[in-house]
Amino acid sequence: MENQFKQIATLIGDPTRATIMWTLLEGKAFTATELAITVSTSPQNISMHLTKLVQANLLVVESQGRHKYYRFARKEIAYAIEAMISLVPPSISTKKNKTEKVSDIKHCRTCYDHLAGKVGVALTDSLLQQQLLIDTSGGLEISPEGEKWFTEFGIPLTVLKQQKRSFLRPCLDWSERRPHIAGSLATALLDKMLHEDWLRKTKDSRALIVTAKGKKEFKSRLGIAV
Repeated sequence: MENQFKQIATLIGDPTRATIMWTLLEGKAFTATELAITVSTSPQNISMHLTKLVQANLLVVESQGRHKYYRFARKEIAYAIEAMISLVPPSISTKKNKTEKVSDIKHCRTCYDHLAGKVGVALTDSLLQQQLLIDTSGGLEISPEGEKWFTEFGIPLTVLKQQKRSFLRPCLDWSERRPHIAGSLATALLDKMLHEDWLRKTKDSRALIVTAKGKKEFKSRLGIAV
């Protein structure tokens, strides 16, 4: 186990491969050419790095026509990469950055497949304060009131609970240094908010836009101003 951990740490620790993993946090698959452009390297070099990540079962490659697409082998890998970002020390406060507007990606973003950033943490806080979710010593649980709330919002709880992946768990937010919710419930909630146009994706970024409708709904349904 120790040797395997060292191998994984060495793989991810390489600057080029670390950038590949960061890029894949957008939640979509990329071709080798797209990743080569992102990390500013040659097709030959990116191929070598991608081969190593695939061989380590960190990435998988899928062929569609003439193109091959790379993505995380498992959702847990994305969560691990996101958690590693929280190890980065917070920036030292200055008069300038105290008055700076919070960047879009820190305000509202995807954490692979669920909501994160200032909005994601505020959402989690509200669900806990309303006791729709319960913070237990073993993690997070959904309350009977919460089951009613999510069901009325159109979230198929029974289907989600039957999935093999985690239903609900906390995920440390690297920018807020506090947890937001993850798991199939959080994924379904983000999908619903996107479908209902509370949130909109932005091109080539994990940042999300909170729409005028979203601001109204967040305030009325969850009591939070975003």
